[in-house]
Amino acid sequence: MGHVEIPETDISGPVGLRGAPRPRTAASRNRTAALEQLWRAPTAQRDPADRAPARRWPGHGPTLAALTDLLGLAGPAWLLLRAGDQPRPLAAAAVAGLVWAGLRGARGRYAEPPRTTPGGALGTIGDWLLLIGVLAVLHTAAGSPVDPATAVVAVAPGLLVATAAAGLRHWPRTARRGRRVRRVLLVGEASGLDRAAELLNSRTDHDYQLVAAIPVGADAPRHDGVHVPGHLASRPADDDVMTVLGGAYAHAADLVLVAPGPQLAGDRLRRLGWGLHDGGVALCVLSELSGVAPERVRPDTLAGLTLLHVAPPLRGGPQVVAKAVLDRTGALFGLVFLAPLLLAVALSVRLSSRGPVFHRQVRQGQHNRPFTMWKFRTMVADAEQRKARLAAANEVDGPLFKMRSDPRVTRIGRALRRTSVDELPQLANVLMGHMSLVGPRPPLPEEASRYDERECRRLAVKPGLTGLWQVSGRSDLSWQETVSLDLWYVDNWSVATDMGLLARTVRAVTDGRGAY
Repeated sequence: MGHVEIPETDISGPVGLRGAPRPRTAASRNRTAALEQLWRAPTAQRDPADRAPARRWPGHGPTLAALTDLLGLAGPAWLLLRAGDQPRPLAAAAVAGLVWAGLRGARGRYAEPPRTTPGGALGTIGDWLLLIGVLAVLHTAAGSPVDPATAVVAVAPGLLVATAAAGLRHWPRTARRGRRVRRVLLVGEASGLDRAAELLNSRTDHDYQLVAAIPVGADAPRHDGVHVPGHLASRPADDDVMTVLGGAYAHAADLVLVAPGPQLAGDRLRRLGWGLHDGGVALCVLSELSGVAPERVRPDTLAGLTLLHVAPPLRGGPQVVAKAVLDRTGALFGLVFLAPLLLAVALSVRLSSRGPVFHRQVRQGQHNRPFTMWKFRTMVADAEQRKARLAAANEVDGPLFKMRSDPRVTRIGRALRRTSVDELPQLANVLMGHMSLVGPRPPLPEEASRYDERECRRLAVKPGLTGLWQVSGRSDLSWQETVSLDLWYVDNWSVATDMGLLARTVRAVTDGRGAY
């Protein structure tokens, strides 16, 4: 659910065409006096529990981001330079780290709030290439004895750390202490209010707290627990602004969220905006767009119309190439560094129960192409034959089959599933190009055969080893929640998003919730 925020005006009096002051009349003077009276004495009793939000103190986000970049580059650089027997590794790493943080700061990478721009990962790569250039100049000017090739390898991990940190900063965040909460008053027809209230109250990855709603017309919103301080008439009325401002002041709302409809649009909505801005309250207008990241939306005006240009999803170009390189590189390094763990798990699976070490299964990949997916065996050898007898015990809706206490899962298999270690052999699938590190989970052929047109869109990208489903609850999610998350990723993915999801996967795996 998107919205376009209309900035507050600095003009204190009524405004007309092109911002010119409108002539003062007796009616307008009386209306202004009434609004001033509303500001001094709200018309409704304020709920003691709904206190105005505390003043927001400046955060430490930029400082923490700069420190992360500095240490994320300087630390690995020092280790690699020292391992390469380079002279004065600590000094060289410290200089590189300071230059890196300085360059990123000079280019606005630590802006607060974080800037969400298309191709954020490519911007980080550009910063890193600029760093190489600056360090080359410093190396030549100072006559440093450090080997240039070793130096380039030493600062490479800093690029990965910065990309992952940037992805975490740009990702929608859950509520944190000290973050400002916007107190929201909803205005619109009852059907639009119900949809907006349900979405706002069902999720926590935003800053909006719904405090009240003012319906247009006689119908009241069906959503329970929403205060209704008043109603707007079905047709434009002189008291529209007074009613909405009264509700905003009574509930300490600093944002009015309008769900436009046939009874609240055009000139009526425009006049409401004038009154809200004159009264010091911000205005947002809901859009019917859903599942579209802000980076893909560009507002424009044409012939008196407000337009929202929606960029197409990424299906080609530099980010697709960068994703493929990161997938293959990450899979190769993962297989090499995790080889001892993979060997230990393989021995445990083989010795704990009868059957093969690996479970091979045909899954549907990008564009519904089948491939063989690998994972450690976590069930008894004849698990597929027993599945039909357990169909009635399925605990999830849709085409998936899940049981919290599946009797086919072995003792070692339960531990592997909880930590997701059983999925690590799929790094080989990533290396072979069947899968990606991040993406929707690959479905079974019988599951994909039951997809409708909407669900088939999950197959527009390569399936992933992890994804939004992994960091949002895994098997605890309903089928429709899983599909919604996957479709969001399919339409809005970027390299920065992938890096953020990979970083969040570590926490999700450690937590273990939803894994069974």
